[in-house]
Amino acid sequence: KAHPYLVSFIRVGLVQQDTTTGHYELGPFALQMGLVGLQSSNPVRVALPRVNRLADTVGHTTGISVLGSHGPTMVYIREASYPVHVNMRHGTVMSMLHTATGRVFVAWLEPGVAQHYIERELGDASVVTSISETACSPDMVSRVGKEVRQRGMAQALGNPLPGIDALAVPVFDHSDRIALALTCLGPSGLFDADFEGPIARELLACAADISRQLGYRQ
Repeated sequence: KAHPYLVSFIRVGLVQQDTTTGHYELGPFALQMGLVGLQSSNPVRVALPRVNRLADTVGHTTGISVLGSHGPTMVYIREASYPVHVNMRHGTVMSMLHTATGRVFVAWLEPGVAQHYIERELGDASVVTSISETACSPDMVSRVGKEVRQRGMAQALGNPLPGIDALAVPVFDHSDRIALALTCLGPSGLFDADFEGPIARELLACAADISRQLGYRQ
């Protein structure tokens, strides 16, 4: 019974047969359908329910950021249940080098793109803790990116907000490019910012799950 179905699928391009091995695989139409589905998926929409579950698990403020016209921009924030003063809201543009969120984009954007946003940040009062000219040399940026990639995440201790620590990780799409960043933050006395700690592990697991849903295959 399977053979007539395979013949029909081959005719419409859903399946194709390898002439050498005789094995069947996805055809061009099936691949095209998959690509259309991946391209039309909204990374933020995919991430939202998973980020909310992450926030419930770790118990700290958690956010989603994407690369906007001025730099990494917070598009969603799930605040912690306990009171904490964080000068961050929807639409906040994060510093490329002085925040964990920004460093994630520095690490996984093309170097020229990252440098463009860093130079644009200079003197931009809308950015949380703008960087200085001495901190944005190509060598410095390359060093920061390398350190973050080696860890798989970025860490910020008391920066840009004194007493507030943060961890951030990248989420990738089907083209192996960074689609967004996930950030967890909290008061230094309550927030475990260790790279090997439970918050880091939960953050990485959440990002990996979202990346898989977006078609990323490591």
